[in-house]
Amino acid sequence: MQKVTLNNGVEMPVLGFGVFQIPDAEECEQCAVDAITAGYRLIDTAASYQNEVAVGNAVKRSGVPRDELFITTKLWIQDSGYEQTKRALEKSLAKLQLDYLDLYLIHQPIGDVYGSWRAMEEMYREGKIRAIGVSNFTADRLVDLIIHNDVTPAVNQVEVHPFYQQHEYAKFMREHHVQMESWGPLVQGKHNVFQNDVLQSIAERHQKTVAQVILRWMTQRGVVAIPKSVRKERIIENISIFDFELTQEEFEKIATLDTNQSLYPQANRPETIQWLADRKLDL
Repeated sequence: MQKVTLNNGVEMPVLGFGVFQIPDAEECEQCAVDAITAGYRLIDTAASYQNEVAVGNAVKRSGVPRDELFITTKLWIQDSGYEQTKRALEKSLAKLQLDYLDLYLIHQPIGDVYGSWRAMEEMYREGKIRAIGVSNFTADRLVDLIIHNDVTPAVNQVEVHPFYQQHEYAKFMREHHVQMESWGPLVQGKHNVFQNDVLQSIAERHQKTVAQVILRWMTQRGVVAIPKSVRKERIIENISIFDFELTQEEFEKIATLDTNQSLYPQANRPETIQWLADRKLDL
């Protein structure tokens, strides 16, 4: 598995497996086991997904040594703040049956972000977390966090896919030594992405699927991707992308698909902030 090196020297797999929207514990556990068996070493979950226990069980079942895995989880809004963040991390570690996390992210730029970040910096220094970062932070929120804190986020997990390519933001992150990570790299099948003529023609040329082309495009850009699937054959398919490379011409064709518009609610909009804040989960 190819890796990227984060700003603190920690190595992170460039391709992982995400478990968003797999709430059924038995199904999530089996999917995560299938992913690890297929060769994935990065597993991405979150407190708000409510499947950390299933991921922890899968890690135990896999038999893969802990130091070969890269486990990410995220802090939800209702646990933001200094003391709440410390308690939330311990709860996540217990559910995951782990002594430490490889990456801990603030899930949304909402609530007492700075109190949470101070707690995360402390836990990072204590060795409970190997790297700390954020998710869904726009450029202004990201640079503000960098300027006013000691530890620069190692990762920002944001929306990136062929229809929202975020090249300028990727450049901005590189300049600030923050690794871009894509959630939803396959667009959850929206916009008929798997029937897209441009992507299909490239896939046919390489005898690959559209999903494989998208993920290879992502990893060649140096963007970490965490596709999700509940089908074993798709899980295996999605990791089978390192035996071909896209050309510059193919990159240019994919660039024509960029709408420069998000397909999802944005966390910098008042109505989205209110909706997220109202989501009180049983964590």
